[in-house]
Amino acid sequence: MISPEKMTFNRGFTLVELLIVVIILAILAAIIVPQFTAATDDATQSAYDSNVANMRAAIDLYRQQHTSYPGAVASSGATCGNGAPVAGAIGAAAFVSQLKNYTNTTGLACTGTDAEFRFGPYLKDDLPVNPLGTNNTVTVVSTGVLGLTSGNTGGWRFDSVTGEFIGDQ
Repeated sequence: MISPEKMTFNRGFTLVELLIVVIILAILAAIIVPQFTAATDDATQSAYDSNVANMRAAIDLYRQQHTSYPGAVASSGATCGNGAPVAGAIGAAAFVSQLKNYTNTTGLACTGTDAEFRFGPYLKDDLPVNPLGTNNTVTVVSTGVLGLTSGNTGGWRFDSVTGEFIGDQ
């Protein structure tokens, strides 16, 4: 039998044991955290690619039905049988209204459809947000050369001459 003087009680972890556990957890965190960051970046890039592909498909369909790109001609001035005319001068306002509403062969936009306004709408909702930027605004240019500007909006850029559509980040 063990005498009471020689009996010892372990009442917890030693400092060395706790340090080893903390070091192991720090190593695991250093390995795992960058994986989450990479997954987030991949998801953002995937959302951007999907939004660009959907917008380009809508723009191409509009071009096939109208022989010009959205935003190249004014969308305002329509006399609608069903629905209300939609305002939109040449540029960003026309681009949005021509993709979100019904249009006729000349690109005039109306909220309702009839025999004349039989094309579209090409987008069910508003323009998608640019995941690499910050918003869903679009800058429409008609230069034939689309590039990023120094005053980036965080939205989208579209050239109504070439049909190029890119994110402005």
